[in-house]
Amino acid sequence: MGKYSWSKLMFFMMLVLVLALAACGGGSSEEETSEDSGDSGSEGSSEESKDEGEAEGESGEVYNYEDFNQVVSNDGEATGEGTLKVGLTSDTPFEGTLNWNLYQGNPDAEVLGLFDEPLLTMDEDFQFTNDGALNFEVNEDDKTVTFTMEEGVKWHDGEPVTIDDYVYSYEVIGHPDYPGIRGATDGFTLIEGYDEYKAGDADSISGIEVIDDQTAVFTYKEIAPSLTAGGFWYYAMPEHHYEGVEIADMAEAPQTRENPLGIGPYKVDSITPGESIVMSKFEDYWRGEPNLEGLELSVVSPSSIANALETGEVDYAINFPTDQYPDVAEMDGVEWLANIDGAYTYIGFKLGEWNEEEGKVDYKPEESKVGDKELRRAMWHAMDNEAVGKRFYNGLRWEATTLITPYHAEWHDDSIETPEYDPEKAKQILDDAGYEDTDDDGFRETPEGEPLELNFASMSGGDTAEPLANYYIQSWKDIGLNVSLTNDRLIEFNTFYDMLENDDPEVDIYQGAWGVGSDVDPYGLYGPDVAFNYPRYETEESTKLMEDGNSPDALDVEKRKEIYNEWQALMVEEMPVVPTLYRAYVVPVNERVTNFGIELGYDEETLPYKWGVTE
Repeated sequence: MGKYSWSKLMFFMMLVLVLALAACGGGSSEEETSEDSGDSGSEGSSEESKDEGEAEGESGEVYNYEDFNQVVSNDGEATGEGTLKVGLTSDTPFEGTLNWNLYQGNPDAEVLGLFDEPLLTMDEDFQFTNDGALNFEVNEDDKTVTFTMEEGVKWHDGEPVTIDDYVYSYEVIGHPDYPGIRGATDGFTLIEGYDEYKAGDADSISGIEVIDDQTAVFTYKEIAPSLTAGGFWYYAMPEHHYEGVEIADMAEAPQTRENPLGIGPYKVDSITPGESIVMSKFEDYWRGEPNLEGLELSVVSPSSIANALETGEVDYAINFPTDQYPDVAEMDGVEWLANIDGAYTYIGFKLGEWNEEEGKVDYKPEESKVGDKELRRAMWHAMDNEAVGKRFYNGLRWEATTLITPYHAEWHDDSIETPEYDPEKAKQILDDAGYEDTDDDGFRETPEGEPLELNFASMSGGDTAEPLANYYIQSWKDIGLNVSLTNDRLIEFNTFYDMLENDDPEVDIYQGAWGVGSDVDPYGLYGPDVAFNYPRYETEESTKLMEDGNSPDALDVEKRKEIYNEWQALMVEEMPVVPTLYRAYVVPVNERVTNFGIELGYDEETLPYKWGVTE
């Protein structure tokens, strides 16, 4: 893997901390940690998609993200002048909660990433490094981490950034009146005294000791591997800026929406709510003077973004819809970058319910229509996901295998054998398991002779949502399974998630996707006490492996890899969900832009303050 870009770092730091749900367009990541409908790509029927050769011919050229650059090829010297025009591709306004501790949606995160930056950096293996404004030193014996703020880091109003601003982030997020959605990850809950503070039983977090203006020592209950893989909080919060503002009111305060402060190379000059932001260079930026006079961000609809790039209205597009790329690949004056995305699409099976009172999963496969592993295995064999990736996404999504994606290159185990597309084998599996068509209606009954009617929930949105859902339904019908859309239609985003979260009995199978964070730990999606565990799957073996993978013993990286390899293999055997597609994203950049990249891993040469334009 290459290096990790500063702008994508901000996004994926968010992913590990916020399991916010967002329907993606073709090119949008995600977020936040995002569930989506896989709703982009070329037009096409399910019948056309089933034959790989036909699929490739129908959809045109098939691309591989590895063939793209990750850094612009323009290596000219920046003029030190000019304004970069940034297009935020979105069909809705950005909300305007412009503080890392308080925001919730991906559009706000993209805006934030242009004027505020994380204090911590990461390497290509998603481990924190000491290349940012905040350094850290771990003492495993004492279960402490010493954080030290660099001298000379300033807020955009000229005030120095101190360690108190970093501690303040924890105090705000952990406060009982905090209105946001953060604070439940190990980076918070493992701090001594954090739970008591959050419950309102203490006025401060006992495990945080401020030594001086630049230094603080955090004491943890244990030093877990997740801490250095995304567990520490990334951002400072300007305590002086929010003086007098009640924590419960911070998200709506003018300090957040009208006059946000950051520490990045560009400062906010003006905001047109939901539509645009004008930024100018921050000459006292701690790394050095930026190469541009400023940035101008505007929201551009997905239907207009390609034209905005072609006319020069936009120099760089955030969240460009990947499904549009084949039609504009040869656009003059634009260079296309691409990289692997931290996300995967999957088919989920409802195997139980959420026990609200106990705050945990009730795994009841014996009561589920899809509780039989052999039924799920046959359904996996019936899906030709390699052809789906080519037909619907021109190769920019491709067949998935395990639930730890190649985005985590050192952790993805590609040696695990997974069910391949083989409808005849799928039929044989069903025959052997006792699923037979006993009434000659073309559909199989259960081994007990009862009708088997499966409801498939899939979200609406985008040109591909319907044909892709139809493809999967037809694939399962071809092996004799009676599958139809829940409520006979695609489901609107909010309704879809209400149904999943409430374990609606009309959902047996569903199609979604997860964005993954910097830490490879899958517990936040599949833990027994995690509400995002939508399949409602839980076994002693799975839970133990996930717990072992984030225990002090797993500080040995090789040991941790062994544990997660076992968990990946277990998930292929158990199949509570079937991963269908991995994905890449494309980024269009005007050819006059230099020092811009989307690599994985910290690289000072492509940090935003180095961005520039050439003559």
